[in-house]
Amino acid sequence: MHAENADFDLYRLSEDHEAIRAAVREICTDKVAPHAGEVDEQSRFPQESYDALRAADFHAPHIPEQYDGPGADALATCIVIEEVARACASTSLIPAVNKLGTMPLLLAASDDVKARYLPPVAAGEAMFSYGLSEREAGSDTASMTTRATRDGDDWVLNGQKSWITNAGVSKFYTVMAVTDPEAGSRGITAFVVEDGDDGFTYGAPEKKLGIKGSPTRELLFENCRIPGDRVVGEPGQGLKIALRTLDHTRVTIGAQAVGIAAGALAAATSYVQDRQQFGRPVADFQGVQFMLADMAMKVETARQMVYRAAAASERDEANLSFLGAAAKCYASDVAMEVTTDAVQLFGGYGYTRDYPVERMMRDAKITQIYEGTNQIQRLVMARQLLKGNVSF
Repeated sequence: MHAENADFDLYRLSEDHEAIRAAVREICTDKVAPHAGEVDEQSRFPQESYDALRAADFHAPHIPEQYDGPGADALATCIVIEEVARACASTSLIPAVNKLGTMPLLLAASDDVKARYLPPVAAGEAMFSYGLSEREAGSDTASMTTRATRDGDDWVLNGQKSWITNAGVSKFYTVMAVTDPEAGSRGITAFVVEDGDDGFTYGAPEKKLGIKGSPTRELLFENCRIPGDRVVGEPGQGLKIALRTLDHTRVTIGAQAVGIAAGALAAATSYVQDRQQFGRPVADFQGVQFMLADMAMKVETARQMVYRAAAASERDEANLSFLGAAAKCYASDVAMEVTTDAVQLFGGYGYTRDYPVERMMRDAKITQIYEGTNQIQRLVMARQLLKGNVSF
């Protein structure tokens, strides 16, 4: 059987995608990586990195051209996030969360809402976060208690949202609230909340294990009045919009995980070639070589899963729920394994803040938790299999 006409480019990135990778890597090497350790140490927002990404239009690459954005496809957006995470996981949450916060608008908002809120994000004048989880409603999103009650043409919000990435730095927030308590999961609606709205405040910054440069705070609503023209989609469609959003954005967390793992692998590979023990480089020992080989194999497998899921996201394929969950789950597990092995390869130095791998290991952990724990990802995958939406 001959396959002369086979399209082998299917497994090769386009020149445009490779150019994007090279451009982002150069910026991250020069203007992001040098601040990563300090940002982590001081638990502060990486303003220098944000400015560098904005100057190059990599802060929100997914915003369509019609809203003054770069119009990057899902794969290009993943490449940007991967490369930024390779240098600084906290900074990678700028493009990742801008996509998370705006994805509900792209999927379901009116033209007016899109035209009002997407151009400021594209211009780097505002960041956009996402409010779904609550203290007692993490994985069980349908049990949220935040309420939005009609008052004339407006809605009045009361309640709170927990673990909100970039809270206090972002200007806009997509917030899910119960508008019809009797309707269960079909009684939730999505709203745009703006920083400065009366009755909207923030909780204290969370003290975290990793991604310390990305502020995480609660959103607090006390009789917060939202104009009726800030509803995203139709009332009652909020949870459906939220879950569709996660199908697309879980892929970006997979990309972040790949970037963290790749950064740790690169650091470890360089270190073991320089470190001398028993009169020769540590890299000469077969045990170390096997560790590196396994790390690299896992990183490349995770990368291919993420890129495949990104293609499904771009085309909104029917199997996106499975592929997105699989990519996020596998890549984040790999990130935890690879960063832990990188610390091991550095020996005692790996456990100190003199080298970046201990930070990478701490940063990697959250990728197994947010946007759905990996236990939830496995439930998503199993349900898709049992429904017959995926076949092997």
